[in-house]
Amino acid sequence: MRDTKESRLLLVLLVVVAFALITVDIRGGENSPLDRPRQAAQSVFGPVENAVSGVVDPVGNAVDAVRDSGGRSSTISRLERENAALKQQLGSKDITRNRAQELDKLLKTAGAGQYAIKGAQVIAIGAAQGFSWTVTIDAGSHDGIARDMTVINGDGLVGRVTTVGPSTATVLLANDPDFTVGTRLENSMELGFASGQGDRPMRVQLLNGKAAVHKGDRLVTFGSEAGKPFVPGVPVGKIVGVDPSGGNLTKTLLVQPFVGFTRLDVVGVVVVGPRTDPRDSVLPPKPTPSPKPKPKAPAKPTAPASPGSTPTGGALPPATPTNTPTSGRG
Repeated sequence: MRDTKESRLLLVLLVVVAFALITVDIRGGENSPLDRPRQAAQSVFGPVENAVSGVVDPVGNAVDAVRDSGGRSSTISRLERENAALKQQLGSKDITRNRAQELDKLLKTAGAGQYAIKGAQVIAIGAAQGFSWTVTIDAGSHDGIARDMTVINGDGLVGRVTTVGPSTATVLLANDPDFTVGTRLENSMELGFASGQGDRPMRVQLLNGKAAVHKGDRLVTFGSEAGKPFVPGVPVGKIVGVDPSGGNLTKTLLVQPFVGFTRLDVVGVVVVGPRTDPRDSVLPPKPTPSPKPKPKAPAKPTAPASPGSTPTGGALPPATPTNTPTSGRG
């Protein structure tokens, strides 16, 4: 519509009529004269309104769904981040718990052997100096570490220090083929030399070819002069095989190390050895075998009960006759 004087006048008249109708409707209250026209208009425009609402509502719902989906997506992302953080926290707690257990075992071993140790952690595996079985620890010369120091953990002998840097050191593991350590057999004190064989049991040449040895017997380190490269009394392993000497002067043993070289984490470098040889005192007590249960004696067969006898085999007592009362005359 064009903006003319007539259109403006018509707009003013419509506004005045609208205000007049509103005033009449409000003053009329429940008996408003506009109720009937309002009902008629509702009956006419109601179906149209429902139809339009049926068409518009899916569009509105779709818009709301799109709007809500952004909120749901952010909520899912937040929950996923929280879940990942919880998993990482649980994993770190497991690692901390395992390290605490290893450190506790290490301290008990060091205390039993009276070893002064410097704790360290394995931070790398590899052949930094051309060895096939080495690890790198996070302790070096600044921590008092020197070449040819014994390295242990809570289970026993790990190896010896070969190369030292300011803050790290390389340890040659006891299962390396170039590794050799003097050993002492538990109880009998027989001496030998153990060499690594990689992922196979260590090979021990026992000096006494006639020494009585058995599977399960354990060995510890014999020790070196001034405690370098090995301090005495460190658990090495247990015998899992014996090769017959065949008249030779020595006897060959196969010894399974106590230490798991593929799962090293917390270790201790012995910076000061014990004043006296601990001998076998660092070895844990052998488990006492549980007594075997005695076999039960077989039950004696019982003879079947014969007629006229009790279940225990005794004769039945004679039957007592019963007197029937008789009636007398007179």
